[in-house]
Amino acid sequence: MHIEQLVLKNFRNYDELTLTFDDKVNVIIGENAQGKTNLMEAIYCLAFTKSHRTTKEKELIQWDKEYAKIEGRVKKKSQVLPLEMIISTKGKKAKLNHLEQRRLSDFIGALNVVMFAPEDLTLVKGPPQARRRFIDMELGQIQATYIYHLAQYQKILKQRNSLLKQLQRQASTQVTMLEILTDQLIQHAAIILAKRFSFLKLLRKWAAPLHHQISQELEELEIKYDASVDVSEQDSEEEIETAFQNKFEEIQEKEIERGTSLIGPHRDDLIFYVNGMDVQTYGSQGQQRTTALSLKLAEIELIHHEVGEYPILLLDDVLSELDDFRQSHLLNTIQGKVQTFVSTTSVDGIHHETLKEAELFRVTNGTVTVEKH
Repeated sequence: MHIEQLVLKNFRNYDELTLTFDDKVNVIIGENAQGKTNLMEAIYCLAFTKSHRTTKEKELIQWDKEYAKIEGRVKKKSQVLPLEMIISTKGKKAKLNHLEQRRLSDFIGALNVVMFAPEDLTLVKGPPQARRRFIDMELGQIQATYIYHLAQYQKILKQRNSLLKQLQRQASTQVTMLEILTDQLIQHAAIILAKRFSFLKLLRKWAAPLHHQISQELEELEIKYDASVDVSEQDSEEEIETAFQNKFEEIQEKEIERGTSLIGPHRDDLIFYVNGMDVQTYGSQGQQRTTALSLKLAEIELIHHEVGEYPILLLDDVLSELDDFRQSHLLNTIQGKVQTFVSTTSVDGIHHETLKEAELFRVTNGTVTVEKH
């Protein structure tokens, strides 16, 4: 799949903009704070209905305007699909093929995107929520039902935590209500965990050989799911439910005492091992970066395997962060098969065939000009 055209209105520092793209590589050049990343963010928003940079959606709308609009024309196999996102102070609307979607989760997955930004290089050594977000974003693209269960889980979790705080302060005696919320939470938690386990099996299949190649066949990568309950990837959904049920009963008093939910998918993590060693704790910066790069390249192959088409790759100011060997490996892997957007302040240090054929877009203070090599 690839984006043929992108239209922006009142989005960040763009008043009105229409761009058409090459189906291979598009390089967006500009100094910092000119609007390079805003273009990347617009494509990301069109895929996920939210930004990767901010949770405050009003920041996406120009300060004196009522709304921001992103439109994309996406080529998928033999069809052209128009997508549209409107972000306003009243909320968000998403249109797929000119039809407004009742739920945003019905829209996600129409455009598959993998983003690789400098912060992704810290995926391995960063906080657990970064790794949970990595799973949620990628799994959500290939399974709409996952987004639904995750949203339900988060909603019930909020209600449950609120009740636990009341019980902690003895401002409530509704222990029965707590049990009802716990049962509801468990139903979604078990589905989320089962789906994460299945996703992880696929991720390993692609990430391990990629890591082996990038490390020049010196390293073996293993990925382990670190759950907050005692379950394994072999367990069925029913067995996972039972494990949650038993654990919640066991820790109910402790949760009331603390005023928060102590177990669940929102507490889980991924652990990466290279040659049997925990990379987060003992790995070098090079090993951590190779692991992060392997995961991102694995995402591309995994989506292709699941959806039947390659996703769009966004490389946001990340090439300059990689050494020549990793840079070449990344560009060799995507060459000729993945529509790629590269944002950078300069292409001078990047010597690769892929970029020689690229379409160049120069961004200066919210104005984009197309350049030829």
